[in-house]
Amino acid sequence: MGNALDCIAPTNQMEASTYRSSSSSSAAAAAFSTRPFFGGRPSLLSSSRNKRSKNKERLSVSFDGAVVDDDGGHDSSTIIQEQAIAAALLFRHHQRNGSLPDFIRSTSVVYPSPGNSKKQGGLPKSSSARRRSLSDLTITPQQLVNGHQELKIESLETNHFVLVHGGGFGAWCWYKTMTLLIETGFKVDVVDLTGSGVSSFDTNSITSLAHYVKPLTDIFDKLQDGKKVILVGHDFGGACISFVMELYPPKIAKAVFIAAAMLTNGQNTLDIFSKQMGSNDLMRQAQIFLYGNGRNKPPTAVDFDKTLLRDLFFNQCSTKDVALASVSMRPIPFKPVLEKLTLSDTNYGSVRRFYIKTQEDCAISMFLQEAMIKSDPPERVFQIKGSDHAPFFSRPQGLHRILVEIAQVPPKKTSSSTTTELRHLLENDTL
Repeated sequence: MGNALDCIAPTNQMEASTYRSSSSSSAAAAAFSTRPFFGGRPSLLSSSRNKRSKNKERLSVSFDGAVVDDDGGHDSSTIIQEQAIAAALLFRHHQRNGSLPDFIRSTSVVYPSPGNSKKQGGLPKSSSARRRSLSDLTITPQQLVNGHQELKIESLETNHFVLVHGGGFGAWCWYKTMTLLIETGFKVDVVDLTGSGVSSFDTNSITSLAHYVKPLTDIFDKLQDGKKVILVGHDFGGACISFVMELYPPKIAKAVFIAAAMLTNGQNTLDIFSKQMGSNDLMRQAQIFLYGNGRNKPPTAVDFDKTLLRDLFFNQCSTKDVALASVSMRPIPFKPVLEKLTLSDTNYGSVRRFYIKTQEDCAISMFLQEAMIKSDPPERVFQIKGSDHAPFFSRPQGLHRILVEIAQVPPKKTSSSTTTELRHLLENDTL
């Protein structure tokens, strides 16, 4: 913030503006006392130049809306002196009458960092005791979700999230969401699927969905019996988590699809996405097919034109997030996109599903998202307003709020637990 005095400091090309002074100090004080105070002090709002006379110019200064003309008959230093006296008289007048306005004061407390010592060379930290205003808004992850109520992680069905990226993305895309969830108290695993992110595997050599999602199935193989997670998938990651839901239903408390491919039994991802290809010229323009086995054979991967990434995926994102994506995104293996899923009611159908729609999505349109939801309705549907295809970049707080709300949905009672509860009520004669 610049110095407020810069607004009224004289320059070589302009004379300093001066204030009109009353012939008596008491009159000046009276005039001063009638002007409104903001935050305990008058504020200079604007200055305007009046018509020039032959030998001198008249200046006016708007002081909280009251215009005062300078008659040119006072030396500027005298004017400043008299104004200072007027201000002092005004202060004394308010002090005697007990009518001083509230001044916003700030005091700082300096305290050493924990374990701070000369050997460590730690720097002291500073905190301000000034009351925060709305412009200083600081929100903790818990406040984003629960207002002023503290989230009780230990009371949840599970506090463990597993985040699965979409096609072309990697674990890197979750950095904001992962940070917010961890700061709220959750445990979070993010994964680079085969050929994605930092994985060194050649994307063109991936021949099946099982191969592509192996880093994800490894997580579930290592998960202790009786432990559950909330499984989250974005984009093509929706097909990936569906594959895992069929394999590990007892280990998944809830599944969350974020602008994702939510398939039914016998469908593949290409079947779903091809429904909008005719109307999505941007997607057609952005796609670049790669032929790892030669041009005379089917494509092995799909890449994207980096110059169209912002328009297609990140139309609501910051420049730095688009830059991160442009240097981090990798081709999508084509064989897994063509693979039809086998999804049963017993396994896949037993996992509770939630869908998060992205309103400003140019990659997977709202029409397609709603068609998938209508085809096989999930338990609940959420929507992030103003979000593009990457809400973890463009609307991280909104996405975080929804994820934690889903985590707070209580587990469904089984028929056996309901029977036990009824028997308990009968035995205690409370029915």
